[in-house]
Amino acid sequence: MADRISLLGVRAHGHHGVLAREKRDGQEFVVDVVLHLDLAPAGATDDLARTINYAEVGADVVARIEGPSLDLIESLAERIAEDALARADVQTVEVTVHKPQAPVGVAFGDVAVTIERRRSVPVVIALGANLGDPERRLDAAIDDLVGDLDEVRRAPFVTTDPVGGPDQPRYTNTVLLATTALRPTVLIARLHAVEARHGRVREVRWGARSLDLDLIQYGDPATGTDVVSDDPHLTLPHPRAHERGFVLAPWARIDPQAVLRVGGSVVAVNELLADVDTCDLRDGEAGLC
Repeated sequence: MADRISLLGVRAHGHHGVLAREKRDGQEFVVDVVLHLDLAPAGATDDLARTINYAEVGADVVARIEGPSLDLIESLAERIAEDALARADVQTVEVTVHKPQAPVGVAFGDVAVTIERRRSVPVVIALGANLGDPERRLDAAIDDLVGDLDEVRRAPFVTTDPVGGPDQPRYTNTVLLATTALRPTVLIARLHAVEARHGRVREVRWGARSLDLDLIQYGDPATGTDVVSDDPHLTLPHPRAHERGFVLAPWARIDPQAVLRVGGSVVAVNELLADVDTCDLRDGEAGLC
């Protein structure tokens, strides 16, 4: 991510340090914050709501410096980074905490700690294809997504009959569990770009597809941190995932504790799978029903 907002030299008086006099008298701390995010929407629209209000970021930093005493500036940097990543558009943050009056015992110019932290949101992505060599195409699509995803786990391939649409070959499907620093809208755009790279066209509803990538879930419904949206361009969780065996079956195999939000309830994927017909699913030559 090349775009960034830098807020440098934020100064405030705090009481962080191990020594009793540091906690009693305090000293000046200086903080630099570099936020990595996509600034294209703000640049295209000239809309403040599409970017980060760095006055608010500065206020957060000052509140942390002036807040409860910590022994280590490493801890102060962590809390500042947590505040920054709580802002929806921030993907990565670099925080440097300077302690220019630190009791080092020798002549020095500065003491500073720098950390970098990346947003890590759990996501579930379903992949399918039924044209050409589906398994090879799915493997290639997963390779294309490596730069956007971390901690990737992939379910075994399954095959299934098409749902709706014209006559066409069976689908090969899998599910990815991963984490990402990308916002959901950006991640969906990346998924569409990978589809297009592999020849996907959207002409026939439920027609044969060289590649189909669906964002099933963004965040963790078990902790209430999942994104729920009915925007036509960002529908989350996927509105039909709870009834699709070719999503639920591979998902449950790599995460038996998985849950999915269905309406107002959070339901175990294995429980949903028990109510879905999986007799057309194949794992190699073996059926799953």
